[in-house]
Amino acid sequence: MSPGDFDASFTADMPRLRRRLLALTGNPHDADDLLQETYLRLSRRARARSLTQQTHPYAYTCTVALNLLRDSWLHPSRRERATDRLPEAGWDGGLGSYEASATALALLSVLSPKEAAAVILVDLEGLTHDTAGERLGAHRGTVQRNRMRALAKMRAALAG
Repeated sequence: MSPGDFDASFTADMPRLRRRLLALTGNPHDADDLLQETYLRLSRRARARSLTQQTHPYAYTCTVALNLLRDSWLHPSRRERATDRLPEAGWDGGLGSYEASATALALLSVLSPKEAAAVILVDLEGLTHDTAGERLGAHRGTVQRNRMRALAKMRAALAG
């Protein structure tokens, strides 16, 4: 059976098969899921040419659908379950990290070089004021004052 013949045959049998699956499952969503899974399973066989010419295609299709239904009853772990928990946050492709970096760079561009250096060393790299002062060749109080001015400018830029 060619893929085109299979599609025509399945489309012709689909309403009758859906009614049967609806009667068995009692749920239109489950019936539609089974109908789709049946189509996918049989279409793979048709495309691989392993689906031989059936004398009763509807009976064969029903058998496959009923086997899928039986499998779902025997293996309930394969079914979807409703839950009140939200799904885990998905990976955004690095967009969130890129946006955070772009925002940080925009905020740092508002600052003087000394203020930006104090924020980078203390807040981003996690150095103490003393260590940052040693690296910058400044007193610890100067680093604190530059950092406090920088944070105030950044808050004002974010608010306005």
